[in-house]
Amino acid sequence: MISVEIAQNELDLRGLVCPMPVLRVKKALKPLAPHEELTVVTDDPHAPADIRTFAEQSGHEVVSQEEIAPGVVRHRLRHRA
Repeated sequence: MISVEIAQNELDLRGLVCPMPVLRVKKALKPLAPHEELTVVTDDPHAPADIRTFAEQSGHEVVSQEEIAPGVVRHRLRHRA
């Protein structure tokens, strides 16, 4: 599946591999207001660790990361204050 924005503040990044999920998350978080949330779906096995590291290094909060199907993870991030 190709990256498709599925709704406001939601991204489906299945089919993208490192470093694209993190780059798309970074771009999507930029315009958000403080404390606004972004939901992202990925299937790259490295994405959970990569997204968590990016969030921690840039001051954003990882609200949750859950496997919603085999190999598919839903990430919820909160924009830094």
